[in-house]
Parts: sequence; C-alpha cells; structure tokens
Amino acid sequence: MVSVIIVHGAYGSPSENWFPWLAGELRDAGCEVHVPAFPTPEGQDLDAWLAVMDAHPIDDGTILIGHSLGVPFLLHLLETRRCGAAFCVAGFASSLGNERFDSVNASFLRSFDWDAIRRNCRSFTLFHSDNDPYVPLTKAQELARHLSVRLTIVKGAGHFNERAGYTAFPQLLAAIREKL
Repeated sequence: MVSVIIVHGAYGSPSENWFPWLAGELRDAGCEVHVPAFPTPEGQDLDAWLAVMDAHPIDDGTILIGHSLGVPFLLHLLETRRCGAAFCVAGFASSLGNERFDSVNASFLRSFDWDAIRRNCRSFTLFHSDNDPYVPLTKAQELARHLSVRLTIVKGAGHFNERAGYTAFPQLLAAIREKL
C-alpha cells in the first residue's frame, strides 16, 4: 500500500482547501493517507513540525505533498530521508519579502543541500499559479531551478486555496495517479 503524506502551510490546517478531497480520492485508490496537523502560527517552527512528523514514517515508496510552507518543510525532510515522489504546490525555498509570513517561516528558510534533496527523491512535480497573492512566481521558478525540474503554471489558481476555489484539485490528483 502506498503511503501519502499531505503537509499544509502556515496558518493552515488539514481540513482546509483541497486536502480533505485529495485524501478521500487517494484513500479510494487504495493509498494510506496522512494529513498531520502542524502547529501554526502559535508554536510554528521547524523543530515542532519535525516532532509531528516523527509519527509518520517515510520510505522509498512514500509520496509527499506540500502546500506553501509545507514545501520548504518537505525539503528539510528530503535532505536526510528518501521518498518516491514529492508534489510541491505554491512552493518556495527562500524569504517571500512579506513580514507577516517571513517572521513565522524563518526557521524553515535557510540554505538547503540541493544535491541530497535531488538524490533522495525520484520525482518532483511543481505546481504554481500565475497570480499567487502570497508566493511570487519567481520563488517557484527558483525552486524549479534548484530541483532541476519543469514548473507547471496554472492560470488564475491564486494560492490554490479555498478563496481561489480550490476545494478539489483534479490536476494534482492526475499527476499523483501517474506515480501510483
């Protein structure tokens, strides 16, 4: 059975956006799905999030999915752990230039061991919007360059959240099904 872990972002929760829909679709496909609740914004730091992940083993067959701050968190995991595939939605790996977010994201953003990250994950898929109000497209392009992968730009998807109409994300589900 394929294990899938979905990681929400700052100010987020497992019950928002497209996470419950995707978890249900993947469970129906026979996957074991975990959508952990990470402390945010109170108590949000890398060590606290790593402690939550201790309850969720990752191996060569695990599929990791990160949204927003969930993406740099996954990058930290992939410096030392292997997985089968990683899906990055509205991701970034450096400061956003927004004090509200940069202050709570600070412990997650540092230089990464890109060689180790690329070695530890067989496949990366990146989705970003052309009108994300929080994460500039240049941040996703930078991430794609570091990972040496193509960036999929979705027109008008905002931050891929409920406000932008994303309570389901069929394009992501289709990409995941290709890896199952």
